[in-house]
Amino acid sequence: MLEKRAVTRVPIADLLARRWSGRAYDPERPLAPERRDALLEAARWAPSCYGEEPWRYLVFERDADRAGWTAAFECLAKGNQAWARHAVLLILATADNRFARNGDRPNRWGQYDTGAASVSLCLQAVSLGLVAHQMGGFDAEAARRRFDIPDRYTPMAMIAVGYPLPPERVPGALREREAAPRQRVPLGERFFRGRWGRPVDAPEADGD
Repeated sequence: MLEKRAVTRVPIADLLARRWSGRAYDPERPLAPERRDALLEAARWAPSCYGEEPWRYLVFERDADRAGWTAAFECLAKGNQAWARHAVLLILATADNRFARNGDRPNRWGQYDTGAASVSLCLQAVSLGLVAHQMGGFDAEAARRRFDIPDRYTPMAMIAVGYPLPPERVPGALREREAAPRQRVPLGERFFRGRWGRPVDAPEADGD
């Protein structure tokens, strides 16, 4: 398995450092049902506002339901189809836009909470030796029509899951893309201390 650990200023948890969005899946390795369920359990136990659990996931299994998997695959952007065709699972994350347990009113945290659940799923994938890649490149309206998604739910992302292809078996063009270094902007460009725009890692000035 190709390792692309995050390069951090200080150490972080190993599971977080190892997570990355690979694209090279082994088409010959099936996924056992208990491992599929472990991914979903990780998402199920994510935190949410008022304990609403606003996420709804549609799970498409290539080997158990080829027609359903193909219908989900056809919703992907062409560029994502090029590599996601070998994923054993496609999982569509959707978010409830209204509260169900706390009055029928808008839930502006539903999408935030669904993102948290999806990250939990992806971290569980790392712990199982799997690769999970979240995609915004898919036709949300086509998915809504194909899978009868109610209007109150917003399709957020498609997640491809599978076992990684051994590095020596990754084809040339994809190998270059997979081996490219991971990058993030410096910490202080996205994380602020005390007020907007003051980098969290900036030296403290007199009077701070």
